[in-house]
Amino acid sequence: MKYDYLIVGAGLFGATFAYFARKQGKRCLVIDKRPHTGGNIYCEQTEGINVHKYGAHIFHTQNEKVWQFVNSLVKFNRYTNSPVANYKGKLYNLPFNMNTFYQMWGTITPQEAKNKIEEQRQEALNKMKQEGVEEPRNLEEQAQLLIGKDIYNALIKGYTEKQWGRKCNELPPFIIKRLPVRFVYDNNYFNDTYQGVPIGGYNQLINALLLDVEVRINTDYFANKDAFNAMANKVVFTGKIDEYYDYCFGQLDYRTVRFEHEIHEIANYQGNAVVNYTEREIPFTRVIEHKHFEYFGAEVEKNPKTVISKEYSTEWKTGMEPYYPVNDDKNNALYLRYKALADKETDVIFGGRLAEYKYYDMAPIIEKVMRMFENTSV
Repeated sequence: MKYDYLIVGAGLFGATFAYFARKQGKRCLVIDKRPHTGGNIYCEQTEGINVHKYGAHIFHTQNEKVWQFVNSLVKFNRYTNSPVANYKGKLYNLPFNMNTFYQMWGTITPQEAKNKIEEQRQEALNKMKQEGVEEPRNLEEQAQLLIGKDIYNALIKGYTEKQWGRKCNELPPFIIKRLPVRFVYDNNYFNDTYQGVPIGGYNQLINALLLDVEVRINTDYFANKDAFNAMANKVVFTGKIDEYYDYCFGQLDYRTVRFEHEIHEIANYQGNAVVNYTEREIPFTRVIEHKHFEYFGAEVEKNPKTVISKEYSTEWKTGMEPYYPVNDDKNNALYLRYKALADKETDVIFGGRLAEYKYYDMAPIIEKVMRMFENTSV
């Protein structure tokens, strides 16, 4: 008897799709080439701490329906993302807010901070005019037009160059279309009403989504694509769209991240889950201390050890995990050629970050799948 759906990839899109398909009485087979489910939100327990193996994930949403849904599967804690930036040993709060401006300039009132930023924005504008330029030619000019030179030099320049592997004056301006600036003393990174991390880690969420669904890990779809396709009426594909079509138009570009995980014989390494290192000379972009996602206040001291992860941004090469699509004109045009093929498929559904060549937060993935199943059978 055939499966209704073969779902390629046990990440968040695949697991959520399987959950709602099963609710409709469909038979699903989920396969994944990795030795675990969960995709990039998989957590590995080390020294009693849930380590976000593929980088920090904080669930946040404005959508009450999505929030209620995930909390019906697993309870979420009160974690609030409030990262800190370290520039040459001095700490600054993120996102850019009144705490940041006080740390940078000693400004106390919102008007003082606005005046300082406007003064530096005008300086950047005048410099461009002197050079006969009306529109920013690169990310460096764009960022200084938005926020001025001081914050750009300390908190944006080095971090961005590490992320992209290129100098800011060689990067296109569209990468930073806008910079969120808040003239209030508020270090909450997200504006969303709801945010948190699943109590017990993200594996709890994935396990709940895949409850009573047949799953095969360590299983490579491309090792026997035709045989797998024959097992189901429809395929849900969450991998790289260019790989699905055997790179017939060429490879899409990605950025990827390399992690160095370290165990430290100390209860509290840096006092915060996320610390960005914004100077170019320090090779890693940020340090994650995982216990702060789930333990708060004095709870942090209960475990005498801690686990940190240093993140290094790098260009993707074959064999590496693809993380972020490079949505420049060249890659977007190439993706549209693949999408034109995908749109003609009647028995294949493409979904998720890699299949749609688009960066997604977690909540929009769940919201997208929920919409697919509303009032109809997919």
